[in-house]
Amino acid sequence: MKLRIVAVGTRMPAWVDTACAEYSKRLPASHTPELHELPVAKRSSGKSLAQIIADEDQRMLATIRPRESVIALDQAGKSWTTEQLAANWSDWQQQGDDVCLLIGGPDGLGPDCLKKARQRWSLSALTLPHPLVRVLLFEQFYRAWTIQQGHPYHK
Repeated sequence: MKLRIVAVGTRMPAWVDTACAEYSKRLPASHTPELHELPVAKRSSGKSLAQIIADEDQRMLATIRPRESVIALDQAGKSWTTEQLAANWSDWQQQGDDVCLLIGGPDGLGPDCLKKARQRWSLSALTLPHPLVRVLLFEQFYRAWTIQQGHPYHK
C-alpha cells in the first residue's frame, strides 16, 4: 500500500518542509507518504468562487491513480483519534489499495472531490492553515506507525 497526499498549494515555508522531512525520515520508506503539490487556482475578478473551486477539483481528480482509495480532508468529515488512524491504516494495508488524501485549496474541496472520496476526515473543527495541515498529517502518520509497531503511545 502506498500513501499519497495531493495538496493544493506550493511554496510552503521552510519550517514545513523541515518538519515533514523529519517525520518522513522516522518512517520506513514503505510507509512514507508521497506529497504531490498543485498550484492554487488563480483568483481573478473574472472567475467566480465556484469556478475556482471547480478548477482545483478537476486538477486534483486528474492526479488520482487507478486503485487509489480517496480520503478527503474536510472540516465537516469524521474526526479520528490517532488510534483510529492507526486502525484505518491497517485496514488500508489489508485491502491492498493505495490511498490518496486530498487537501483542498484556500476555499476547501469542491463537490466533485468530495463525491470521489470514500471517506471524509476532519483533522479539527478549527480552521487550520495549509502548512500546518501537512505537518500535522506527517506527524500523525508517524504516531500511527509507532502504534502499529507496538511502541508506547504517549498521550
